Amino acid sequence: MLLTASYTLVRLVRTLFNFYSFLILAYCLLTWFPIRPGGLLEDIGYVLQRIVGPYLNFFRRFLPPMGGIDWSPVLAIVVLNLLENVLIRLLL
Repeated sequence: MLLTASYTLVRLVRTLFNFYSFLILAYCLLTWFPIRPGGLLEDIGYVLQRIVGPYLNFFRRFLPPMGGIDWSPVLAIVVLNLLENVLIRLLL
């Protein structure tokens, strides 16, 4: 019974980390397109900015854009995956 609960918790952790990684990716893709003021994409972008912006801004302080490319989302996702693996190892 305890083993089943542990695996359920691991699946939940993986799902949450994967979902947050997806939100980071969606935010990055959304910045590539022109957004009309007052449109649906502006609202989606605002929500994504509020959710992933603080996390990405943490990495932007250490890794400024190089050659016009913002590498902070890459570093943010790598760190997120490392945290996920550490947390899962602690749970198991």
